[in-house]
Amino acid sequence: MTLVRYAQRLLPRSLRSAFADASLTRKASFNAASSLLDYGARLVVGFLLTPVMVLGLGTYYYGMWQIIMRSVGYLSPTSGRPTEALKWTLAHGQSSIDGDQKRTHVGSAIVVALLFLPLTLCVGAILVWFIPIWFKAPAAYVAPIRLAVGFLVLNMAVTSFASIPQSVLQGENLAYKRMGLSVLLVFGGGGFTLLALYLGLGIAGVAAAAFAYTVVSGAFYLVVARRYAPWFGVRFPPFRETRAFLGLSFWFMIWNLVMTLMISSDVIILGLYDSVQQAGDYALTKYAPETTIMIVAMIVFGVTPGLGGIIGSGDRRRAARVRGEIMSMTWLLVTALCTTVLLWNRVFIGLWVGDRHYLGTLATLLIVLVVTQFVFIRNDANIIDLTLKLPIKVSLGFFSAALGIILGAILIGRYDQGVIGLSIGLLVGRSVLSVAYPAMIGRFLGVPLRSQVFGVVRPATVTAALFVLAVAADNARATYTLPFARTWVGFFVLAGLSFGATALIGYGVGYTRMQRQATVHRVRVLLGRPQTP
Repeated sequence: MTLVRYAQRLLPRSLRSAFADASLTRKASFNAASSLLDYGARLVVGFLLTPVMVLGLGTYYYGMWQIIMRSVGYLSPTSGRPTEALKWTLAHGQSSIDGDQKRTHVGSAIVVALLFLPLTLCVGAILVWFIPIWFKAPAAYVAPIRLAVGFLVLNMAVTSFASIPQSVLQGENLAYKRMGLSVLLVFGGGGFTLLALYLGLGIAGVAAAAFAYTVVSGAFYLVVARRYAPWFGVRFPPFRETRAFLGLSFWFMIWNLVMTLMISSDVIILGLYDSVQQAGDYALTKYAPETTIMIVAMIVFGVTPGLGGIIGSGDRRRAARVRGEIMSMTWLLVTALCTTVLLWNRVFIGLWVGDRHYLGTLATLLIVLVVTQFVFIRNDANIIDLTLKLPIKVSLGFFSAALGIILGAILIGRYDQGVIGLSIGLLVGRSVLSVAYPAMIGRFLGVPLRSQVFGVVRPATVTAALFVLAVAADNARATYTLPFARTWVGFFVLAGLSFGATALIGYGVGYTRMQRQATVHRVRVLLGRPQTP
């Protein structure tokens, strides 16, 4: 036992809890910062590469690239999702010092990945052959499309193994280690794609670049895991352990299918029932709102492994408090980011790829509402993962995703409602989870659904008011020109000011006094001056 830990054991229980809380907050903040840095790098790379891809691939191939990526995403569940099971199993038992057991978990993940590899390759072969047929690709485009799908299928198969070291770091709350080098790695991956475009390798070359990045990334995180997780290694698991891990992986696999349906089905439905070009324009208009999903997700993913340690220890009261802080932080970020998107997405699309790709204010508003709803659903889904009680969550998720897809397809195919019909279908389908998941977590943590509903009224009212004002301002601005806003410098300045002002309004009006006190406490902890709240 270290001297610091011995000294902490001599302290009163309340102060020991404060030290633990401070340690958890710092680790969570480091993980969130690491996730944000990595995603920020991906955001910059994607931001710079997308116009190049639109020009280099052309409108048709760019739309097809968006469809292919999402179609191949459906392969992810066929891997068995052992890395997800590994991450959350390690997070749940984070306080354990049994290195042999943790090495056994790694061995189980490898065995499960090997068991599912033939399924991934078989289903992938079906996609390679049929995607050009399903989306009625012209004959001259069939071979490049099949080659691109083949590279992405191979990439998916390798990811099952390459992601294991990174899952270990995330589960052990060590994802922040070597964050600077991981950012450079992301830029290197963008360099692979740029090289493929420069050499004129087309859509197949872009897919090959993605495969090369996965291999290099896996090797990097293997080195980091070996250095910072002292126990890291592989121990051949007994059959009983593998069977239990396989059962857990099964539910993560089905859940991944649900998430893939939620995230990727929109572009595919538009490609099938509308056009490939419309799917491409939708992906471009959705870029900024989708970025909001990922920013919030990166922060929450960095925090939730620490929450897993609290749940695993049985301290449900503290877990409920931390969950409340996560949700309030999520609300503030989503409200500020999405309001900014509603204000400036028209200008952003015009500067980025051209006004012709913007789908309009109403479509953008509906996309933002879908994004906002999905962020909170995903938050609660991650918290349910920490309890390792997945069957009900997965069953409800599958029903909700299927309902949204069916409604969206009907509104597009039969009533010709395009993006608007798609968004309405998704909102209605996912409303099932907006009620069911908070109720499930409330039962587990002892927080009644009624109190959760009352807690939502105030922030929801603030969000609705800000969204309405943003839409009105965007419609008014569309009738005249703001020369300063039509430059990149002006756009970033005005968007930054809008985000800051909206965040301050949300903090001052949408937060309760207790939520503001909790936020101040977390900031003090990060600055090294913790106090018992």
